[in-house]
Amino acid sequence: MTHDLVVIGAGPAGLTAAVTAARFGLRVAVLDAGPRAGGQYHRHRAGRPPAWPPLARLHTVEHLAEHRVWAVERAAEHFVVHAVAGERDTTPVTVRGRRLLLATGAYDRQLPFPGWDIPGVFTAGGAQALLKGNGVAPGRTAIVAGTGPFLLPVAIGLADAGVRVRAVLEASRPSPRAAALAPHSPARVAEAARYAAALARRRIPYRTGRAVVAAHGDRAGLTSVTVARLDADWRPVLGTSTELACDTLAVGYGFTPQLELAGQLGCANTADGFVAVDARQATDRPDLYAAGESTGVGGAQLAEVEGELAGYAIADRTPPRALLRRRARLTRFAAGLRALYPVRPGWLSWSDARTVVCRCEEVPRGRIEDAVRLGADDPRSIKLLTRAGMGWCQGRMCAEATACVLAEALGRPVAAGAPTRPIALPVRLGDLAQGAP
Repeated sequence: MTHDLVVIGAGPAGLTAAVTAARFGLRVAVLDAGPRAGGQYHRHRAGRPPAWPPLARLHTVEHLAEHRVWAVERAAEHFVVHAVAGERDTTPVTVRGRRLLLATGAYDRQLPFPGWDIPGVFTAGGAQALLKGNGVAPGRTAIVAGTGPFLLPVAIGLADAGVRVRAVLEASRPSPRAAALAPHSPARVAEAARYAAALARRRIPYRTGRAVVAAHGDRAGLTSVTVARLDADWRPVLGTSTELACDTLAVGYGFTPQLELAGQLGCANTADGFVAVDARQATDRPDLYAAGESTGVGGAQLAEVEGELAGYAIADRTPPRALLRRRARLTRFAAGLRALYPVRPGWLSWSDARTVVCRCEEVPRGRIEDAVRLGADDPRSIKLLTRAGMGWCQGRMCAEATACVLAEALGRPVAAGAPTRPIALPVRLGDLAQGAP
C-alpha cells in the first residue's frame, strides 16, 4: 500500500503533522525508532499514560514503533522508506508514501574535555531519557553543566528523582537582551521562572560563567569534576579552578539536527546548518517537507506549530493566519535564545593532545592535529588518516568537534557538514541485503 503521507519521527512535530493530515482524510504512516510515540519531549515509561493521545485512535494513521529508518529514496511518483523493525531480532520493512515529512529531531551537541568518556558522564538529554523513559536515576550526586535553558528541567528532574544536585553551571552569562524575548513567548518565560523557583526551593546553586573543564575517575566511574570560571570567550580564568565530588555529570551544550535522511535526498541547508524550508515547511525537493528541530532548534511548542503547518500544506489546505503568526513569534524567540546561548570557541582550550575526540575509534585530539601537520585540511582527510568519525555513530558525536579542532589547527573556519550516506544508521548485512533499493 502507498500512503498519502509518511512521517519519520514521532516527536511533537511528527505527531502534530500526522494528526493534522489525518484530520483531512489522508492515510498516514508514522515511523519512529522509539517504542512509544512522543519523542524526547513526551517520553514516558511503559505502562504510564502518554502525554499525547494514542495514534491508534486515528483509523487513518498507522504507527510503526521501533522502526529505524536507514535509507529513503525517491521513486517515480512516491518515496520509498527503508527501515528495520524491532530492537534485537530486526526485520526489514519498506514503506511507501506519496509525500514525506522529515521530523527527525536533534541530539545533544558534544564538546570533548578531559574525562568526558568516563562512566557517569552523561549528556543532559541522556540523563533526562533515563529518568523519563525508565524511571532510573543515573547516580546519587550530580553536577549539571553546559549552556541553555534545557539545563533547568534536567536539574529539576534529577532532584525530583532523589539525586542530590550540587550545582547547575551555566557557561554563558545573563544578558539584558533576554527581557526583549518575553513578548514572543510568555509561556516559555513563565516556564523558566517556575524552574528558577524550583531550584531556589531545593537550594540548588545556579552559577553563570562557569563550566566543567575536566572529569576525574576511572573505569569504575566518575568521582569528581574540575569547575572553572570562564572569560567571555569561554577560556578558564587562571586560579579559579575548584574540584567538586560527584558520581554523575549531566552536560549539555545545545543540540545538533539529524540531517542524514535530508542529506540522502539532497535537501538544501540554511547557512547555520538546518534543513531549509519555506513558509509551508516544504523543502526544495518536490513533495518533501520538514518540521521540528531539524529545521531550527526551537523547542516543543515551535515544533508542534511547524508540524501542524506541514499537515495543512500536505493536505493542500490553507492554514489559519493565527497559526502563521504564532510560528513567527516562536521562531523569533528561538532565534533570540540561540543568540543568548552561543557556544564560544574558547571551549577548545579545555582539552589537550590526550583528550579523546572520537570515542568510537578512541582518537585523541593530538592525532587529529598530527594529521593536519601531515597535510589534512578537511574533515574527510582527517577521517581517512585517523579514523575519526568511522565508528558506530558514524561521526554524529564527533564530527562537529573534529571540525573545530581542525579549524583551530588550520587557523581558518571549517564546516563540519551534514553526513550524506546511502545508509543513515547501522544495519546488519542480512537486513541490508533484504531491504536494499
